[in-house]
Amino acid sequence: MVDYSKWKNIEVSDDEDETHPNIDTPSLFRWRHQARIERMEDIKREQQELEIKKKTFQEKYEQTKNQLLAVGEEGQNKKELEDALSALSVEEQELKKREEEFKVKEKVMPWNVDTISKPGFTKTILNTPKAPPTEENLTEEEKAKRLETFINENKSKLKVFGMFRKYKDSQEYLQKNPQLVCEDTANYLVIWCIDLQMEGKSDLMEHVAHQTICMQYILELSRQLNIDPRACVQSFFSRIQLAEKQYKDSFEEELNMFKDRIRKRAEEKLRIAKAEIEEEERKARLGPGGLDPVEVFESLPDELKKCFESQDIQLLQDTIKNMNQEDATYYMKRCVDSGLWVPDANKDKSSTEDDDKTQEEKIYSEINSS
Repeated sequence: MVDYSKWKNIEVSDDEDETHPNIDTPSLFRWRHQARIERMEDIKREQQELEIKKKTFQEKYEQTKNQLLAVGEEGQNKKELEDALSALSVEEQELKKREEEFKVKEKVMPWNVDTISKPGFTKTILNTPKAPPTEENLTEEEKAKRLETFINENKSKLKVFGMFRKYKDSQEYLQKNPQLVCEDTANYLVIWCIDLQMEGKSDLMEHVAHQTICMQYILELSRQLNIDPRACVQSFFSRIQLAEKQYKDSFEEELNMFKDRIRKRAEEKLRIAKAEIEEEERKARLGPGGLDPVEVFESLPDELKKCFESQDIQLLQDTIKNMNQEDATYYMKRCVDSGLWVPDANKDKSSTEDDDKTQEEKIYSEINSS
């Protein structure tokens, strides 16, 4: 059979009893409620004190017992330790008695609205936006195209966000423009930082870098909580403004590392751009034989360099005559292939079949015939 006796002694809600019309009912209810709370607090305090005494006794008992085992049969303090252990045994019986009394007292205590039931489990559901779909299946080309579209639609707003200096302004702006709270904004800010550093605007780069790290922290918080990053805006800005020194130091460290990476990337891009320009210039000045006139000139002997620097054809002719013919042929061939020397540059195109060779042609002819 079911035992219903436990339901006989229930302390009902404070406002369920009917009272005499001359009694101040609200004051009576408040007094009852206060008295019930005080009784519950006394019970709780008594339970805590009993637990502390049990823990203290157990520690003292174990310590005394270990000391008695350590002194052995002939120890000087053996008698004292045995007496202490006996006294602790008496104290143990008293604690057990108090514990039984407390259990009885707790059992007969009337139930009330606070003790009649306890929740089996609790669950909190936050009404937050769903996280956007991942981009793992997008190709690099698709990501680049999407980023380009995003920048075209929001470039002016991205510039505004990048120029904010106060956390409050940044938070309010992102809450008004939630479409900016995404990975594309962080990517654009990174690109902007690199461009500013390449342009020599280091101070402005450092300012935009701060906004970049703020956005990256929001996105990281979103990944950790597995929620939409738009739901993390207020949480991040509240935390960064009230954060402990350790959190702020971590933020500053990440910011400084990011700025260092931006400087290195900008230097690398400048080197690459410079190399590309130099390569284009080199290709543009290649001669008919595919050689670079600058490189060819640097490879010439000093006596030939003087001839080209002074543009003295007679000196060039005399120098070639005095050189080893194989070397002269080699160097002049390279000069022709690089465009540094054009044998028929001064040829009169309007002349007839008996047109005379110019002095430059004679030099080249003499070399080839030797």
